[in-house]
Amino acid sequence: MPSSATRQIEFDVTGMTCAACSARVEKVLSRQPGVASANVNLALERATIDATEDATEDGLAAAIERAGYGAQLRVSDSAKQRQADEELALRRRAEERQTLLRTLVSALLSIPLVIGTAPMMLGLGDALIGPWTQAFLAAGVMAVSGTRFYREAFAALRGGGANMAVLVSIGTSVAFLWSLWQVVAGHGHGHLYFEAAAVVLTLVMLGKYLEARARQGASAALSALGKLQPREAERISTNGIETIPAESLRPGDRVRIRPGKQVPCDGEIVSGESRIDEALITGESEAVAKGPGSAVITGTVNGSGVLEVAVTAVGADTRLARMTRLVEEAQRGNAPIQRLVDRISAIFVPVILVAAALTFLGWWLLAGDAEAGLIAAVSVLVIACPCALGLATPTALAAGTGAAAKAGILIRDIETLEVAGKVGAIALDKTGTLTVGKPQVSGFQLADYARTGINGQDFLTLSASLEAASEHPLATALTAKAKAAKLGLLPATGVKAVAGEGLTGTVDGRTVAIGNSRLMARQGIESADVEELIGLLDEAGTVAAVAVDGQLAGVIGFADMARPEAGDAIALMKARGLEPVMLTGDNEAAAARIARVTGITRWKSGLSPEEKVAEVKAMDKADAGGIAFVGDGLNDGPALATASLGIALSSGTDVAREAAAITLMRPDLMLVPAALDIAAKTKRTITQNLVWAFIYNVIGIPLAAFGILSPVFAGAAMAFSSVSVVTNSALLARWQPRNRQ
Repeated sequence: MPSSATRQIEFDVTGMTCAACSARVEKVLSRQPGVASANVNLALERATIDATEDATEDGLAAAIERAGYGAQLRVSDSAKQRQADEELALRRRAEERQTLLRTLVSALLSIPLVIGTAPMMLGLGDALIGPWTQAFLAAGVMAVSGTRFYREAFAALRGGGANMAVLVSIGTSVAFLWSLWQVVAGHGHGHLYFEAAAVVLTLVMLGKYLEARARQGASAALSALGKLQPREAERISTNGIETIPAESLRPGDRVRIRPGKQVPCDGEIVSGESRIDEALITGESEAVAKGPGSAVITGTVNGSGVLEVAVTAVGADTRLARMTRLVEEAQRGNAPIQRLVDRISAIFVPVILVAAALTFLGWWLLAGDAEAGLIAAVSVLVIACPCALGLATPTALAAGTGAAAKAGILIRDIETLEVAGKVGAIALDKTGTLTVGKPQVSGFQLADYARTGINGQDFLTLSASLEAASEHPLATALTAKAKAAKLGLLPATGVKAVAGEGLTGTVDGRTVAIGNSRLMARQGIESADVEELIGLLDEAGTVAAVAVDGQLAGVIGFADMARPEAGDAIALMKARGLEPVMLTGDNEAAAARIARVTGITRWKSGLSPEEKVAEVKAMDKADAGGIAFVGDGLNDGPALATASLGIALSSGTDVAREAAAITLMRPDLMLVPAALDIAAKTKRTITQNLVWAFIYNVIGIPLAAFGILSPVFAGAAMAFSSVSVVTNSALLARWQPRNRQ
């Protein structure tokens, strides 16, 4: 994050083809006056600069252009930036189509060239087509596909750098010009390498097309997020309903959202009921029922009901915008090993040019075969691939964090991936994390039916009907229980709240009282009778007694129940080798109850926020890999910040989310092991990509130098290397959280 003395400036950078390009742009930007730091992401084709007022946008753009690349400033205005992103996407799609067309034309020219020269390449005789025909076909390929690389190479060299295009341009040009000289000099029946120049350019162009397609797949989730912001909104005003640009909305406005339309803002439902599809924001597969008082999120889709919504946040302040920023920031990061890769990439192309020159000299001076040396040097130039090195980390990061975001998991940065793969233990808060965070009816115990004549259905109906007018959390839980049982509530009259004791009133002509023992005593009921029924409850928690017409009808138990998925989530954590520990400020009895139903065997109760922090520090110190802490409340903020890895449920407070390295966009504990899983898989993919990219170059370059690989095979290998790295990363985009057991 930039310091208070700096501001962040972003550019979309066009024309980068490999790690040497991104390293060059980063180096150029870092040298500009006022630039504190610069980060260039090859996969996103984006430069992020932290700079003081001494650096100007125009000056930075000019520096990028002098280095041989295009620069387009990203603006803070969401509408303008969205339009710019769409225009850039259209240009990239047009370039992609052009690349495919060039590849197809080059292939049509190369195929007869390869078939016609096959006997010569295999040592079976002369070529089937003449040398001038070969030259004509190869020249066609160079005109169609080669010009792109020659332009990029010239721009890079003019800017004082060298990149993959320089290697390809020099290699194919040498092969073509050597062959052309042979023909002009009258040696046209010897070994010609027109097919090498043509096929290498065709294969590299094909590789660039496949790479672009795979890169789109790797970053598809971020693109999808960017498209979620609706363009228009229906604002309710004194003059009726008017359609305006969504960015013109302001907090406090009222909007109408019709069935099937996207929600244009964050807000709260004022009237109407519907089911909202939040899948692309929270990862929740089922549409969520919403009504008055429910929060709605920008970009989600309204179901069948018409809603009136009060605007609470728009533009950059919406949950969608914050989510998009978090994903972008995570994808910009560099792993420690990637910083080493960047340093290598900065000198990679010059080193390869020297290696190619030494290869030629070695063959010429030591083996006396200048032609073999020339072709081996071409193979070295063609096979060397800085592309794979540059794409290894950013494509995996884009795919992994994008897949996580699609599932409702926001990963703050690449350091989080490093830590998540090493944690050896996990601590969880109880209230609101392991539990739903609000009371529910845990059970009820009826008095003797022969004495009261009240069965379970009557008991619940009378109790819920009296409580229906109350906003107390226990009243809400009781009415929810009645609705779940599909019981119709009866009208209540004369409802009176007795401070510190409960409620009284008349329901269906019967006097009903709900509350504690003091209120029951007012009804002439002995406390011993109440305690006797309480003792029969399986889960006591908070208890309310119910009297009907002056007789004890039963007692109702309320408890903050464990989340339905908590047991499965804890089992998955244990399967990963993590020991879950519950840390709670609640009492021992409540902690033991939740531990029992979730399968947790270690817990500590009655902890203050400071004591939670101390416990987290102690656990962190005891485990070499550090610990993860999962929480949601205001008092979890310090513990989340202290743990090696903080994981916050989005149902919690802003303080908790800001302190966490991972934020879960919906309160589902199954996302905790899922977050650890995608973090580990992303880190593993980065490692696989880098190992492959290094091994490919370490093995491929010597094979080319010793003449074992021809330029054609070298070109194919170079195209395959970058495509394989990007494809391996794109596989991460298919990741989905594991379902409940």
